[in-house]
Amino acid sequence: MDLRAVPTASLTDASFWGDADRHVIRYSPSFTPVIVERAQGSTLYTSDGRELLDFTSGQMSAILGHSHPAIVATLREAAATLDHLFSGMLSRPVVELSRRLAESLPEPLEKVLLLSTGAESNEAALRMAKLVTGKYEVVSFSRSWHGMTLGAAGATYSAARPGYGPPPPGNFAIPTPDAYRPDVIGIDGELDCQRQLDLGFAMVDAQSCGSLAACIVEPVLSSAGVVVPPPGYLAALRRKCDERGMLLIFDEAQTGIGRTGDWYGFQHDGVVPDILTLSKTLGAGLPLAAVITSAEIEARAYERGFLFFTTHASDPLVASVGNTVLDVLEQEDLVAQVRVKGERLQAGLLGLQEQHAVVGDVRGRGLLQGLELVLDRATKVSSPDLGVAITQRCLDLGLHMNVVQLREMGGTFRIAPALTATFEEIDRGVRLLGEAIGDVAPAFV
Repeated sequence: MDLRAVPTASLTDASFWGDADRHVIRYSPSFTPVIVERAQGSTLYTSDGRELLDFTSGQMSAILGHSHPAIVATLREAAATLDHLFSGMLSRPVVELSRRLAESLPEPLEKVLLLSTGAESNEAALRMAKLVTGKYEVVSFSRSWHGMTLGAAGATYSAARPGYGPPPPGNFAIPTPDAYRPDVIGIDGELDCQRQLDLGFAMVDAQSCGSLAACIVEPVLSSAGVVVPPPGYLAALRRKCDERGMLLIFDEAQTGIGRTGDWYGFQHDGVVPDILTLSKTLGAGLPLAAVITSAEIEARAYERGFLFFTTHASDPLVASVGNTVLDVLEQEDLVAQVRVKGERLQAGLLGLQEQHAVVGDVRGRGLLQGLELVLDRATKVSSPDLGVAITQRCLDLGLHMNVVQLREMGGTFRIAPALTATFEEIDRGVRLLGEAIGDVAPAFV
């Protein structure tokens, strides 16, 4: 089977794709049919001489754009001086980044474990929660994504589960608080998030054996289609956890480190988790993740023999990169800029909604926005093929996009430009997206 999603004239390097077909494991349905030779800022440069505007920051990670000079300089210096150590050794970059993360967070979050990926940090957070509570059951959203390792995958429901054998016991899903596609409706016809949350936990309580350890959620659900919980929802969720002696874990792989216009996504709601996980944005495209919790929880975990000893725990090279990421964010005041750029981006997307009937909803926060496609606004029925076709047309026009396809909903574009993207790049991305929708949509409606 050809690895390329759609054959295009740009695929001139037959040997590359031949080797890929023969030797690369297909870890997703398809690969984007371009060969990227280099990247700079928000631009990807392909083997056939084309330029693509990266509207997803790589894998939602490269918040400083590609090949940022400060990151490049740090990598050169760190690789030449201190790149990797025995995991039981600590280095100055690791301790410095731990201190700076703690200082950026509200009390009581002050103890840090540095790891590599989002799945790994969520795995560690769940192990810690189970150990310190002495319980094992985990609650997450019905359209969640927390990673592909065993515990994280057990708390993930937006990915297909059949075929991999039984997940870890004790995983429960509660309804996703999607205001655009509400499943529990109040007298005003809108989502009644409190009734939905009450129902969700009533079902959890009915199935639980009394061993509820943790609830893990994203403050904005990215893989669910950039779903923003209604005001007050996270505070109500916090109360549900406290009533049951559960720890609340916020997975801020995509919402942390400035992406939403605050340093951390949870700050918008004023709800502090027991454990915070960071990844993607923390390394600005490099494999760096963190688990952050209180001194009390860390002490209890340590007393009970907490073990998460991995090959790349506390690696100094990526910790140096993390420190540089924080330097750049502070020196360039990027978090404040995200609020303004996010307003510009959302305004442009709302303009597309006015122009194109297939744009059913626009939602998000800061530079993490979602645009949901529908065939009919009244019924909200959609076609998976519509999102795929628009994605391909965007690529033809010079724009790289990411569309989420889930069973419960239609296609939603996850739009996450780099925090360093210019207003011109944001406007150009919106214009190209609008052009692609205009070219493709008439064939579907």
